[in-house]
Amino acid sequence: MTRQVYFVPAAETQVASVKKKTAVTTSWVSVDAKGQGTVLDVDKYAIMRLVQIHARDLRVLDPMLSYPSTVLGREKVIVLNLEHIKAIITAEEVLLRDPFDDNVIPIVAELKRRLPQEKDLTCQGLGEEEEEHPGLRNDINTGEENEFPFEFRALEVALEAICSFLDARTRELETDTYPALDELTSKISSRNLDHVRKLKSAMTRLTNRVQKVRDELEQLLDDDDDMADLYLSRKLAVACSPVSVSGAPNWYPSSPTIGSKISRTSRASAVTVEEDNDVEELEMLLEAYFMQIDNTLNKLTTLREYIDDTEDYINIQLDNHRNQLIQSSS
Repeated sequence: MTRQVYFVPAAETQVASVKKKTAVTTSWVSVDAKGQGTVLDVDKYAIMRLVQIHARDLRVLDPMLSYPSTVLGREKVIVLNLEHIKAIITAEEVLLRDPFDDNVIPIVAELKRRLPQEKDLTCQGLGEEEEEHPGLRNDINTGEENEFPFEFRALEVALEAICSFLDARTRELETDTYPALDELTSKISSRNLDHVRKLKSAMTRLTNRVQKVRDELEQLLDDDDDMADLYLSRKLAVACSPVSVSGAPNWYPSSPTIGSKISRTSRASAVTVEEDNDVEELEMLLEAYFMQIDNTLNKLTTLREYIDDTEDYINIQLDNHRNQLIQSSS
């Protein structure tokens, strides 16, 4: 039996080699609407096929590239890059990168706890729920409260985690900085000056990180179209139901966790509007965390002002000491 030998052109070999080098396997965790998590060790091409995402959007989640904090709404996914939280949210599952990272493990646990819901509002579950619960679409008029759509519950977990994380880092910095400044005021020394210098550098870096998250939330809040792009379940329901815009699903749930719930009156008026660009529920969600991150930024601003005041005081002390030396020498 003769052996057949196949020759691969050098160009194809190089392309395959380059592709193999770039397709680095990465750990992801997939958390579905039932709160069940599955760890995936796949390359970026598998992720692109799985959630139908473009390479340029997936590049935003590459930790090797210094992309700023970003929340991108696409046709079927939300791309989320907030510090260590790098996630792809669909209407049915969340893909979170580096699930074994110490900062990511608590987020995975929180997603598993808060993502499950009683009602399934996807294409498969919408018809069944209507048969069993004819008032599902109109329960807002009766005062009943639906849960947030899946993608907003996932988004809320991420926003809550990153805001709490940055606020905790700010409080740690405050705990270290205020005593160090007081010590420097009482005793000017090289050691104390160097300590305050390092703390000031850390504060500047942290301020930049907090500012980026705040700017991204502010940009979203300023653009209704960008917020409308985040309504994945609404777009999915419209795609599954061949009806006009006025007949599109009009459930407007409220968040069970942030405390800013839409009143029955405002929900009733939202149902009357029945437009795809109605973003009131998401706007309220984003505003809650925008206020939280803005409060963190205010703490850092106050800290910077305290450092500046201390530096002014130190300079006055040094100038006074210098003048005394000049006078004594003359």
